[in-house]
Amino acid sequence: MSELTRYEIEIRGRATARLLRPALDDFVIEPTDAGTTRLVGDIRDASQLNGLLAHFTSMNAEVIGLRRVEANRSERPDPSSTTTNPKKGTES
Repeated sequence: MSELTRYEIEIRGRATARLLRPALDDFVIEPTDAGTTRLVGDIRDASQLNGLLAHFTSMNAEVIGLRRVEANRSERPDPSSTTTNPKKGTES
């Protein structure tokens, strides 16, 4: 099994639940003050990353940032922590 790598993906605008569906379980999702949506989470391999980016492209979402984030294992995001619920626009 591949080592997980943390990535940060930034999408122009406020992403909808439909757009974020493939990322909901694996990413912490936050709207930014700049009017973008920031996703941070672990990717297991290049195939998963390419699939996620292909999904965003197929939904006409503009990915404006993608970067690998170095972090200790203890600092990895917990997707079950408080995040913005894209369906309701509220914190859960």
